[in-house]
Amino acid sequence: MQRAFSAFVRRSFAHPFFYGHHPCVLNAFRKYCCLALGLLLFSCSSHPPLSRETAPVEESAFAPNYIVVCIIHGDGNYLVHDPDGNAYRADEEALARAKKVAERNSQAEVFIFHEKRRRHFLLFFPRHDGEFYYYRNGRLLAQESYWRDQGRSRFDPEVELYYRFRVEERPRPMRLFFYFGHEIPEVGGTGYDASYRDRSFTLQELVDGLERITCDSTKFDLVVLSTCFNGTPHTISELSPFARYIIASPGNLHRSYFDLRPFEELDLGLRDGDMSAFAKECAHQSFDRLTKDIQTEITVAVYDVDRVQGFVHSVDSVYDHALTALEEAAPTSIEHCDCAEDPAYVRPAMSEGIDVFYRPARFGRSTRKQGHSGWECLKLLK
Repeated sequence: MQRAFSAFVRRSFAHPFFYGHHPCVLNAFRKYCCLALGLLLFSCSSHPPLSRETAPVEESAFAPNYIVVCIIHGDGNYLVHDPDGNAYRADEEALARAKKVAERNSQAEVFIFHEKRRRHFLLFFPRHDGEFYYYRNGRLLAQESYWRDQGRSRFDPEVELYYRFRVEERPRPMRLFFYFGHEIPEVGGTGYDASYRDRSFTLQELVDGLERITCDSTKFDLVVLSTCFNGTPHTISELSPFARYIIASPGNLHRSYFDLRPFEELDLGLRDGDMSAFAKECAHQSFDRLTKDIQTEITVAVYDVDRVQGFVHSVDSVYDHALTALEEAAPTSIEHCDCAEDPAYVRPAMSEGIDVFYRPARFGRSTRKQGHSGWECLKLLK
């Protein structure tokens, strides 16, 4: 590419336009060409990583008390407005908050992946559509751009970066995983990315990524799904091998994200090592923030993964039947519903192991709804 560009410059200088012109014109054109070449080469390369190592310190400083993995999907419509009418991108807001979590936890190792929309330089040259940030002990040690479509599996690039930078875990740290984005489809999933309309993304691909990150069979102590409609029996069941507790919403959050501020002081929130109490407090704070900003129905739930297995397994066959119908039927023949509103899903153990924070909508048909089971199901319309 560089040789071709140089040949173009030589041919341009040989053009009759330049004969007899003042040297300043030629110098200005040369500078322009060099600048264009520099920008072109920069656009085709990844950002150079920052130093991976800080100044030499004691070995114990590298053993984190917490490992935080955060994937932020930004390749879609994430433009939102706050109550004052100010516009912002929800994914960029989540990225800023995740960085604060990384900077304010001096005993944490934090991996942040921002999946961005594919863009082009000079209309023709694609730019990297993933940005990776690696923090340790509150310091940014590496930042790299990467291609999101490299590899056989969707999360191949993220998994490779995770294992390239992580430090050996000893003693066992608390592990937290966050996913920010639109509803993670349980089937289908084509068109999830604005840049890859033919590429699908489903819950199974997230499961595959988590399985590879937890290959030593160590579960995440907490998984946070900051998405709409993923508090379902199927989602919780599929994630159960990789999580002890899960925070998710069985409702529509309208692209609003859970609050990350409670995670900025993990030493304080987890000083007793009680992840159950910490997860409930984080969910409660997110619920409080959402109720101030949103007029529609709000539901945030905390799932104790071991304790909810009785209900999850009892409705497996019913939910699988609904998923099959969803793949085969028109979208208008299936709708989301509170599992408690469909007799096919009602079980004595429905409320076991789940804490629910609920507020009905300020308008519409759900204004008189008094509560939510914390489980979202698929209902076949007749």
